[in-house]
Amino acid sequence: MTKLSVNINKIATIRNARGGELPSVTEAAIKLQEFGAQGITIHPRPDERHITKKDVYDLKPLVYTEFNIEGNPHRPFIDMVLEVKPEQVTLVPDADNAITSNAGWNCELHLGFLKNVISEFKNAGIRTSIFLDPNPEMVKFAAETGTDRIELYTEAYANHYPKNKEEAIKSYIETAIEAEKFGLGINAGHDLSLENLKYFSDNIPNLLEVSIGHALISEALYMGMENTVQAYLKRLAVW
Repeated sequence: MTKLSVNINKIATIRNARGGELPSVTEAAIKLQEFGAQGITIHPRPDERHITKKDVYDLKPLVYTEFNIEGNPHRPFIDMVLEVKPEQVTLVPDADNAITSNAGWNCELHLGFLKNVISEFKNAGIRTSIFLDPNPEMVKFAAETGTDRIELYTEAYANHYPKNKEEAIKSYIETAIEAEKFGLGINAGHDLSLENLKYFSDNIPNLLEVSIGHALISEALYMGMENTVQAYLKRLAVW
Protein backbone atom coordinates (compact mmCIF):
# COMPACT_ATOMS: atom_id res chain seq x y z
CA MET A 1 0.00 0.00 0.00
CA THR A 2 1.29 3.44 -0.95
CA LYS A 3 0.96 6.05 1.80
CA LEU A 4 -0.11 9.62 1.14
CA SER A 5 1.98 12.27 2.91
CA VAL A 6 0.75 15.82 2.46
CA ASN A 7 3.30 18.61 2.17
CA ILE A 8 1.89 21.64 4.01
CA ASN A 9 4.45 24.22 2.91
CA LYS A 10 1.78 25.94 0.82
CA ILE A 11 -0.35 26.52 3.91
CA ALA A 12 2.58 28.34 5.48
CA THR A 13 3.15 30.34 2.29
CA ILE A 14 -0.42 31.67 2.41
CA ARG A 15 -0.11 32.46 6.12
CA ASN A 16 3.17 34.30 5.68
CA ALA A 17 1.82 36.36 2.77
CA ARG A 18 -0.49 38.16 5.19
CA GLY A 19 1.20 37.65 8.55
CA GLY A 20 -0.50 36.36 11.65
CA GLU A 21 -1.57 32.77 12.18
CA LEU A 22 -4.16 32.16 9.44
CA PRO A 23 -4.31 29.68 7.90
CA SER A 24 -2.91 27.64 10.76
CA VAL A 25 -0.19 25.16 9.83
CA THR A 26 -0.83 23.11 12.96
CA GLU A 27 -4.60 22.99 12.44
CA ALA A 28 -4.06 21.98 8.81
CA ALA A 29 -1.84 19.08 9.91
CA ILE A 30 -4.45 17.92 12.43
CA LYS A 31 -7.31 18.12 9.93
CA LEU A 32 -5.38 16.47 7.10
CA GLN A 33 -4.66 13.47 9.31
CA GLU A 34 -8.31 13.34 10.38
CA PHE A 35 -9.28 13.37 6.70
CA GLY A 36 -7.07 10.37 5.95
CA ALA A 37 -3.56 11.64 5.21
CA GLN A 38 -1.03 9.05 6.33
CA GLY A 39 1.81 11.49 6.83
CA ILE A 40 2.73 15.18 7.03
CA THR A 41 5.69 16.57 5.10
CA ILE A 42 7.42 19.91 5.57
CA HIS A 43 10.44 21.49 3.89
CA PRO A 44 11.83 24.25 6.13
CA ARG A 45 14.30 26.54 4.39
CA PRO A 46 16.91 28.82 5.98
CA ASP A 47 15.01 32.01 5.07
CA GLU A 48 11.78 30.66 6.65
CA ARG A 49 9.74 31.91 3.72
CA HIS A 50 7.10 29.26 4.40
CA ILE A 51 7.69 26.70 7.16
CA THR A 52 9.51 28.26 10.11
CA LYS A 53 11.71 26.62 12.71
CA LYS A 54 8.94 27.24 15.25
CA ASP A 55 6.50 25.38 12.98
CA VAL A 56 8.77 22.34 13.01
CA TYR A 57 8.71 22.10 16.79
CA ASP A 58 4.99 22.96 17.02
CA LEU A 59 4.11 20.19 14.56
CA LYS A 60 6.14 17.40 16.15
CA PRO A 61 3.66 16.48 18.94
CA LEU A 62 0.68 16.84 16.58
CA VAL A 63 1.77 14.44 13.84
CA TYR A 64 0.62 10.97 14.90
CA THR A 65 0.95 9.40 11.45
CA GLU A 66 4.42 9.93 9.97
CA PHE A 67 6.42 13.12 10.13
CA ASN A 68 8.72 13.71 7.13
CA ILE A 69 11.12 16.66 7.14
CA GLU A 70 12.76 17.57 3.83
CA GLY A 71 15.74 19.82 3.34
CA ASN A 72 19.29 20.47 2.28
CA PRO A 73 21.46 18.95 5.01
CA HIS A 74 23.35 22.00 6.21
CA ARG A 75 24.52 21.67 9.81
CA PRO A 76 21.62 23.66 11.36
CA PHE A 77 19.13 21.46 9.46
CA ILE A 78 20.89 18.28 10.59
CA ASP A 79 20.90 19.41 14.22
CA MET A 80 17.21 20.35 14.11
CA VAL A 81 16.20 16.99 12.63
CA LEU A 82 18.27 15.11 15.21
CA GLU A 83 16.50 17.04 17.96
CA VAL A 84 12.97 16.68 16.56
CA LYS A 85 13.43 13.04 15.47
CA PRO A 86 10.79 12.69 12.74
CA GLU A 87 10.01 9.27 11.34
CA GLN A 88 11.74 10.22 8.09
CA VAL A 89 14.16 12.81 6.78
CA THR A 90 14.37 13.44 3.04
CA LEU A 91 17.61 15.00 1.81
CA VAL A 92 17.26 17.46 -1.06
CA PRO A 93 20.16 19.25 -2.82
CA ASP A 94 18.38 22.55 -3.42
CA ALA A 95 20.03 25.95 -3.24
CA ASP A 96 18.97 28.20 -0.38
CA ASN A 97 17.34 30.64 -2.81
CA ALA A 98 15.59 28.03 -4.96
CA ILE A 99 11.86 28.64 -5.38
CA THR A 100 11.30 24.91 -5.14
CA SER A 101 13.35 21.73 -5.35
CA ASN A 102 14.44 21.21 -8.94
CA ALA A 103 16.94 18.32 -9.14
CA GLY A 104 18.01 15.11 -7.48
CA TRP A 105 21.38 14.30 -5.92
CA ASN A 106 24.45 13.40 -7.87
CA CYS A 107 25.18 10.59 -5.44
CA GLU A 108 28.45 9.68 -7.12
CA LEU A 109 29.84 13.19 -6.70
CA HIS A 110 28.53 13.67 -3.16
CA LEU A 111 28.94 10.07 -1.96
CA GLY A 112 31.23 10.78 0.97
CA PHE A 113 29.14 13.70 2.22
CA LEU A 114 25.87 11.76 1.99
CA LYS A 115 27.36 8.73 3.74
CA ASN A 116 28.40 10.87 6.70
CA VAL A 117 25.09 12.71 6.98
CA ILE A 118 22.96 9.60 6.59
CA SER A 119 24.96 7.73 9.21
CA GLU A 120 24.12 10.48 11.71
CA PHE A 121 20.42 10.14 11.04
CA LYS A 122 20.45 6.35 11.06
CA ASN A 123 22.34 6.29 14.36
CA ALA A 124 19.48 8.38 15.76
CA GLY A 125 16.90 5.91 14.45
CA ILE A 126 15.57 8.21 11.71
CA ARG A 127 14.65 6.67 8.37
CA THR A 128 16.41 8.39 5.48
CA SER A 129 15.39 9.11 1.91
CA ILE A 130 17.30 11.02 -0.77
CA PHE A 131 15.89 12.99 -3.68
CA LEU A 132 16.83 11.33 -6.98
CA ASP A 133 16.25 12.01 -10.66
CA PRO A 134 14.88 9.09 -12.71
CA ASN A 135 18.29 7.72 -13.64
CA PRO A 136 18.94 3.99 -13.13
CA GLU A 137 22.71 4.58 -13.31
CA MET A 138 22.58 6.71 -10.16
CA VAL A 139 20.85 4.07 -8.02
CA LYS A 140 23.97 2.06 -7.18
CA PHE A 141 25.61 5.19 -5.77
CA ALA A 142 22.45 6.03 -3.84
CA ALA A 143 22.58 2.57 -2.29
CA GLU A 144 26.21 3.12 -1.27
CA THR A 145 25.19 6.16 0.79
CA GLY A 146 23.33 3.89 3.20
CA THR A 147 19.94 5.52 2.60
CA ASP A 148 16.78 3.53 3.29
CA ARG A 149 14.79 4.98 0.41
CA ILE A 150 14.97 7.19 -2.64
CA GLU A 151 12.40 9.81 -3.56
CA LEU A 152 11.83 10.06 -7.29
CA TYR A 153 11.66 13.65 -8.52
CA THR A 154 8.59 13.68 -10.78
CA GLU A 155 8.76 16.97 -12.70
CA ALA A 156 9.78 15.28 -15.97
CA TYR A 157 6.97 12.74 -15.61
CA ALA A 158 4.38 15.45 -14.94
CA ASN A 159 5.55 17.58 -17.87
CA HIS A 160 5.43 14.73 -20.39
CA TYR A 161 2.42 12.84 -19.05
CA PRO A 162 -0.19 14.74 -21.12
CA LYS A 163 1.71 14.03 -24.37
CA ASN A 164 2.90 10.46 -23.90
CA LYS A 165 2.38 8.87 -20.50
CA GLU A 166 4.09 5.60 -21.47
CA GLU A 167 7.26 7.41 -22.46
CA ALA A 168 6.98 9.80 -19.52
CA ILE A 169 7.09 7.01 -16.96
CA LYS A 170 9.66 4.75 -18.64
CA SER A 171 12.79 6.01 -16.85
CA TYR A 172 10.93 6.00 -13.54
CA ILE A 173 10.03 2.34 -13.89
CA GLU A 174 13.62 1.52 -14.83
CA THR A 175 14.93 3.43 -11.81
CA ALA A 176 12.43 1.77 -9.48
CA ILE A 177 13.35 -1.70 -10.73
CA GLU A 178 17.04 -0.93 -10.20
CA ALA A 179 16.29 0.38 -6.70
CA GLU A 180 14.52 -2.86 -5.82
CA LYS A 181 17.67 -4.79 -6.72
CA PHE A 182 19.55 -2.83 -4.07
CA GLY A 183 16.80 -3.18 -1.47
CA LEU A 184 15.86 0.49 -1.52
CA GLY A 185 12.34 1.64 -0.77
CA ILE A 186 10.76 4.08 -3.21
CA ASN A 187 9.01 7.36 -2.47
CA ALA A 188 7.92 9.94 -5.00
CA GLY A 189 6.76 13.51 -4.94
CA HIS A 190 6.85 17.11 -6.03
CA ASP A 191 4.77 17.18 -9.24
CA LEU A 192 2.21 14.45 -8.76
CA SER A 193 -1.44 15.48 -8.97
CA LEU A 194 -4.95 14.08 -9.24
CA GLU A 195 -4.47 13.96 -13.01
CA ASN A 196 -1.28 11.91 -13.14
CA LEU A 197 -1.05 10.04 -9.81
CA LYS A 198 -3.02 6.88 -10.56
CA TYR A 199 -1.02 5.94 -13.66
CA PHE A 200 2.19 6.56 -11.74
CA SER A 201 1.20 4.50 -8.71
CA ASP A 202 -0.16 1.67 -10.87
CA ASN A 203 3.13 1.32 -12.73
CA ILE A 204 5.92 2.01 -10.22
CA PRO A 205 6.86 -1.14 -8.29
CA ASN A 206 7.43 -0.96 -4.54
CA LEU A 207 6.08 2.59 -4.27
CA LEU A 208 5.86 3.12 -0.51
CA GLU A 209 4.94 6.79 -0.21
CA VAL A 210 3.98 9.83 -2.24
CA SER A 211 4.53 13.31 -0.84
CA ILE A 212 2.25 15.86 -2.48
CA GLY A 213 1.77 19.50 -1.58
CA HIS A 214 1.34 22.15 -4.25
CA ALA A 215 -1.20 20.29 -6.39
CA LEU A 216 -3.16 18.89 -3.46
CA ILE A 217 -3.47 22.21 -1.62
CA SER A 218 -4.34 23.97 -4.90
CA GLU A 219 -7.04 21.41 -5.73
CA ALA A 220 -8.37 21.71 -2.17
CA LEU A 221 -9.20 25.37 -2.88
CA TYR A 222 -11.86 24.15 -5.31
CA MET A 223 -12.83 20.80 -3.83
CA GLY A 224 -12.32 21.21 -0.10
CA MET A 225 -9.54 19.60 1.89
CA GLU A 226 -11.36 16.44 2.98
CA ASN A 227 -12.70 15.69 -0.51
CA THR A 228 -9.27 16.25 -2.02
CA VAL A 229 -7.46 13.94 0.40
CA GLN A 230 -10.05 11.23 -0.24
CA ALA A 231 -9.69 11.70 -4.00
CA TYR A 232 -5.93 11.15 -3.73
CA LEU A 233 -6.39 8.08 -1.55
CA LYS A 234 -8.76 6.58 -4.14
CA ARG A 235 -6.14 7.01 -6.84
CA LEU A 236 -3.62 5.19 -4.68
CA ALA A 237 -5.98 2.33 -3.87
CA VAL A 238 -5.35 -1.07 -5.42
CA TRP A 239 -8.63 -2.47 -6.71
